[in-house]
Amino acid sequence: MKILVIGSGGREHAIIRKLKESRHKPQIFCCPGNGGIAADATCVPINALDVEGVVRYAKEEKMDWVFVTPDDPLAAGMVDALNEAGIKTFGPKKLAAEIESSKVFSKNMMKQFHIPTAAYEVFTDPHKAMDYVQEQTTFPIVIKADGLALGKGVIIAANLEEAKAGIHEIMEDKVFGESGSQIVIEEFLTGPEVSVLAFVDGTCVVPMVSSMDHKRALDGDKGLNTGGMGTVAPNPFYTKKVAQQCMETIFLPTIRAMNELGRPFTGCLYFGLMLTPKGPYVIEYNCRFGDPETQVVMELLDSDLVDIMDAIWNHELAHCPISFRDGASACVILASGGYPKAYKKGCTIEGLDENGQYEGVSVYHAGTKLENGAYLTNGGRVLGVTARGSDLREALDKAYGAVEHITFDDAFYRRDIGAKCF
Repeated sequence: MKILVIGSGGREHAIIRKLKESRHKPQIFCCPGNGGIAADATCVPINALDVEGVVRYAKEEKMDWVFVTPDDPLAAGMVDALNEAGIKTFGPKKLAAEIESSKVFSKNMMKQFHIPTAAYEVFTDPHKAMDYVQEQTTFPIVIKADGLALGKGVIIAANLEEAKAGIHEIMEDKVFGESGSQIVIEEFLTGPEVSVLAFVDGTCVVPMVSSMDHKRALDGDKGLNTGGMGTVAPNPFYTKKVAQQCMETIFLPTIRAMNELGRPFTGCLYFGLMLTPKGPYVIEYNCRFGDPETQVVMELLDSDLVDIMDAIWNHELAHCPISFRDGASACVILASGGYPKAYKKGCTIEGLDENGQYEGVSVYHAGTKLENGAYLTNGGRVLGVTARGSDLREALDKAYGAVEHITFDDAFYRRDIGAKCF
């Protein structure tokens, strides 16, 4: 069996490691991969957004599966193109991927099908958006770019000045490009946040273990929004009662809504939730595995990922046994100084072995390259140091213990990952 994974980050590295555990013993390839992934898969220098290049390579190399992980190629229709070429895929088609690639689509869908989410308005004209925020009497408010923005297209404006500046940045300065041509302005919700990834085969939904992301760059949830600075699983705020509520009011209604709209969803659907005083609300959907949630969730997945892929492809997920290990897992992101803004690349990483690992933990490579036998930094988020333990305290102690021994110039990390759980 030959499996091609699309992408180049820590999420892809975690998925590749899990695929390697499969009883099917697949050969694994990755486009384009990174320095650390190269220890676990054959890396192929094809850009993750090169739909034609990926399809051509998958056909030439007779791939049995292509696992499309990042949002951009999913939104561009890579799954559609691979299916047309007769290749099995993991991931949603273009129309279903719009649940993430258009905030306007997903908000309108939730409104139409009565799925709990924050009240909102949509704007295509920056002047009308400015007028709207000037009429608001309560802050903060949330401003979201409609399209994909590397997980950074959300501004929480604490006051009118910040709201006006946010609208200007997104709609006029185009800091997120055409993703900011439309914006959603919505009410600010309060409560614990929960990430739930779910396997979906079009009708059946199997939620994975819950997790807690840490989006802000600095301790105490301060600093700029990032792609994620660390995660823990399970999320202690996500109780059995809350899980049942989410299944009845959010998960199943979402899948039914997508079917009714002619956009059946298959693959992994990410539910970004807030547990408000009124119950669970949807903050956002992602049409794929989250990063770095995947790192902690894969650490706890006890089932064969290839068997799950088969079950989804054959629409037999309801009959596929899926289990998770007891205990907890934690991931701490080691990032380059300056991230999520400008940062330097090419710094030598010390403390890793020849396979880019550290004993006793899993080191998932997000932004690294391998040169002359040395691992160098090559991105904003560099490594996801991930550990499993009998409980969260043990998992965090292991992860942070390893982080202290892995170094590079200007490295930084949050020291309070999981602190809200205690």
